[in-house]
Amino acid sequence: MPSSQPTAGHKAVDPQFLSSQPSPMAKLSEPNRKKTYDPKKAHITEREPMTRKNWWKFVNWLNVALIIGMPLAGCVASIWTPIRTPTLIWAVLYYFCTGLGITAGYHRLWAHTSYSATLPLKIFLAFCGAGSVEGSIRWWARDHRAHHRYTDTDKDPYSVRKGLLYSHLGWMIMKQNPKRIGRTDITDLNEDPVVRFQHKHYLAVMLVSGVFFPMAVAGLGWGDWLGGYVYAGILRIFFVQQATFCVNSLAHWLGDQPFDDRNSPRDHVFTALMTLGEGYHNFHHEFPSDYRNALEWFQYDPTKCFIWACKQLGLAYNLKQFRANEIEKGRVQMQQKKLDQQRAKLDWGVPLEQLSVLEWDEFRDQASNGRALIAVAGVVHDVSDFIKDHPGGKAIISSQIGKDATAAFNGGVYQHSNAAHNLLSTMRVGVIRGGMEVEIWKRAQKENKDVVLPRDEHGQRIFRAGEQITKVVEHAVSADAA
Repeated sequence: MPSSQPTAGHKAVDPQFLSSQPSPMAKLSEPNRKKTYDPKKAHITEREPMTRKNWWKFVNWLNVALIIGMPLAGCVASIWTPIRTPTLIWAVLYYFCTGLGITAGYHRLWAHTSYSATLPLKIFLAFCGAGSVEGSIRWWARDHRAHHRYTDTDKDPYSVRKGLLYSHLGWMIMKQNPKRIGRTDITDLNEDPVVRFQHKHYLAVMLVSGVFFPMAVAGLGWGDWLGGYVYAGILRIFFVQQATFCVNSLAHWLGDQPFDDRNSPRDHVFTALMTLGEGYHNFHHEFPSDYRNALEWFQYDPTKCFIWACKQLGLAYNLKQFRANEIEKGRVQMQQKKLDQQRAKLDWGVPLEQLSVLEWDEFRDQASNGRALIAVAGVVHDVSDFIKDHPGGKAIISSQIGKDATAAFNGGVYQHSNAAHNLLSTMRVGVIRGGMEVEIWKRAQKENKDVVLPRDEHGQRIFRAGEQITKVVEHAVSADAA
């Protein structure tokens, strides 16, 4: 038991003093506690609505300068700055390095913790990620976690529901009220010394890795200081930024949804090519802690390959993968959902529970009064309009009118095809009380009390190939023979 006496080096606390102090939870739960509204401290989006006259107040001019101003300046400077082959090669190489700083570092390592990295790899990714000029790790990962937790809602910082242009660029150049962004847990980021250092000194790290370093490599390497600044620095930043922004926009707008279609993320090879493998976004949103975005060997995901290579070099470990069984379940569920949507457009006949129940004598009476009725597996079918089109001829089908044709239909005369069973289901008009179908249900319930008849999302019962209710393994004894 812990001692109530103070230990060495600690002062005793008066119990009366502790009891007189309100607890933090008590402060939070005070019902009459009022908060004063300070217009000066309120966010611009709370103080006034945006109009044509004051729109400039809502613009994040720093981001405009970094995201739009710098690329424009680089494009203008490139007019009189010739590009040299070594500089071009260096710009492309550093583009991939800073791109991996975002995809392998900011995204898969820090935002989703899909693998663990050693200190040298963390420093490399933090340095390269800052060179993309997309904010600090802490800020980037915090918003990205909110994006996953609140996808396509108002709390999603770059929801595509607000427009493709907004998700691509608008959320960066317009001021956002931080109170409206969904809350996330970034405790692990706050405890990471690399993340803390980069966040505290982000501006300096960004200038060094984004501008000075690529310029110095080109300048000291082959004397192309200006080319290194324009191409390996400014224009490279522009292309890396646009590639990353495509994950927020195109990856939620272009492609397929093989794992879930309730939200906007999609898979597309074009987006993957643009984003170093981040384009298989439907998979990523379903399995965010998987270090892979692409599952197949032929799918483009250089980030996955980079992480795997780092593992082989001892720089990365604990690479996370979802079980193949769970991934395939998601794929099959989506395939079944698409099949159900196609099935809902087809005529499968009147559902059994909506059919009228007939006594056997009633069925015989109606058939003898000129109505072409036959019974198959306890279900009554009106074949009046089909007699003349029966491939086996009129005589055979006419001979079964007013009878239980289950045996004849299931091989006694001819083993009918799956198409024949489907066609017959569209001719249902009733169910015979105590008929074959009722007995089949009773038998299933007796053998397995938990048996559930499969139904689609519209509540309609699903009959797959070989499972139609008109098919029975054993030939039923006809009513006439009884």
